[in-house]
Amino acid sequence: MRIARFAHAKGMSFGVVEGGPEAGPQGLTIAEIEGHPFGQIQFSGARWALSDVRLLSPILPSKVVCVGRNYAEHAAEHGSEVPKEPLLFLKPSTSVIGPRDAIRLPVFSKQVEHEAELAVVIGAPGARRADRAAAERAIFGYTCANDVTARDLQRSDGQWTRAKGFDSFCPIGPWITTGLDVTDLEVRCEVGRNPEEMEVRQLGRTKDMVFDVPALVSYISHVMTLLPGDVVLTGTPAGVSPLTDGDTVTVRIEGIGELTNPVVPVA
Repeated sequence: MRIARFAHAKGMSFGVVEGGPEAGPQGLTIAEIEGHPFGQIQFSGARWALSDVRLLSPILPSKVVCVGRNYAEHAAEHGSEVPKEPLLFLKPSTSVIGPRDAIRLPVFSKQVEHEAELAVVIGAPGARRADRAAAERAIFGYTCANDVTARDLQRSDGQWTRAKGFDSFCPIGPWITTGLDVTDLEVRCEVGRNPEEMEVRQLGRTKDMVFDVPALVSYISHVMTLLPGDVVLTGTPAGVSPLTDGDTVTVRIEGIGELTNPVVPVA
């Protein structure tokens, strides 16, 4: 099931995206559900063509918990070793944006980079001191994310809060996919000036994670309680590189979909 959050003429709703790959983007529809998606799904009866609504970030988390250096090749490209335990940091909820929203380049940085990542959305049980089995039960679904990073500030600050925390530095979307086996999915990032000239910058597979998803959720839950709707970013493959004004960046994850955002300077 694909759960989206979207804006329409009467407001904002959650809905189920209907239609298979053969339908193409123009053939998809979205069926509105009552309330939030964490309980029993009940449809309101309203339905729109996906092209007639605006997709928003699929969830508004209380926090985004991120994992650094969870792919060995990414750690190596920065001259770092793979950590013995998951390396955690946070992105504020105010950094979250949705599909087609603009990534805004801050004036404080001259080297802002993309990081394509599989994102985990925590469901109704939440997770606190969860073992592996409980961690798996806590997972509601998965989406695409871009852990946008001001690399020069990450190096100069000695810690990562400013470099990772600017408004618009956490695009997620386009929707949450439930019931997905994420043990071996392709993670791809493409950057370009127009759809005909997109360059593949990152290409990896989730099987190459140092710590897999249940291990990450369990580990994090022993540090902080994960609430329903919280998001965990699971690390990025090698190939991160700078973004510039006028770029478009697309994160594609097999079995989920694609998340596209333009890049603009701060107004």
